[in-house]
Amino acid sequence: MRKFLFTCGFILLVAGLILFLPARPASLASQPDPVAGYNQAMERVDSIRAAEGASFNPACRLQWMDHGGRTDRAILFVHGYTSCPEQFRQLGEVFFEQGYNVLIAPLPHHGLADRMTTEQERLDAKELAVYTDQMVDIAQGLGERVTIAGLSGGGVIAAWAAQRRGDLDQAVIISPGFGFYEVPTLLTIPAMNFFRIWPNYYEWWEPDKKEASLPAYAYPRYASHALAEILALGSAVKVSACREAPAAGSILVVTNANDTTVNNELTAQVVQCWQDHGAPDLRTYEFSAGLKLNHDMISPDQEGQRIDIVYPVLLDLITN
Repeated sequence: MRKFLFTCGFILLVAGLILFLPARPASLASQPDPVAGYNQAMERVDSIRAAEGASFNPACRLQWMDHGGRTDRAILFVHGYTSCPEQFRQLGEVFFEQGYNVLIAPLPHHGLADRMTTEQERLDAKELAVYTDQMVDIAQGLGERVTIAGLSGGGVIAAWAAQRRGDLDQAVIISPGFGFYEVPTLLTIPAMNFFRIWPNYYEWWEPDKKEASLPAYAYPRYASHALAEILALGSAVKVSACREAPAAGSILVVTNANDTTVNNELTAQVVQCWQDHGAPDLRTYEFSAGLKLNHDMISPDQEGQRIDIVYPVLLDLITN
């Protein structure tokens, strides 16, 4: 009996330790294949558009704003999990007016007209890394200097690109989802590992509104598996950031002190790792809690948005 109890205890101890293991950066290695120029970038954009198909929400198709050729600056916007390119369209127009070529492509399994689709539960960290490489590859043909900017889950993608892609002039990481507000920092990795293997389930973003939640183009519920995969990508970013300097030329991290969706403490830890490993040009900016901004501070379609404040600040931070 003692041997049995010891064995059971040992198994539980090992299982517990495994739950605290972060994601391995080596499993998410970058594989750049940048385009040779503007024409090849257009070919890849056309290929993505052709693959979207009739099941796509028209508002969620790839957004492409270009000046007819390669410009001095190009910007790639990455929308948040369960949202789509429409989230960044209006901000993209602001940058287009400043002379940027703009690309906003849907994340894998996003943008479908069926808002109740279960397709989103197939999302995984590896394909998010592949998506990032593909979009940065295209952006290289759009501008002499390339910026990637992402919100929430898209912010994690921008952070991964910052760590891996030396051909980026700038990475802008907005309210990134390295962890979630309701999950204690120390339990984020165990939660990630648990929900990656536990059967997927769905929860409403707004239980009181359910399918009626806004914006109307976004999925009204989230998949536990997909959230865990975003955490896995963020975990890999943090491990890498705490080992070596980021590859991007400059990094801007923007947080919201009023955010009750993501864990700003984990974002601060990633920033500290970058500082400790000599990030050459790292800036941070925080919107004050008094502004009462939403976690999604980008989409104009939500109640209480203050894009009149947010957009000018982001424009100034990114362009200067």
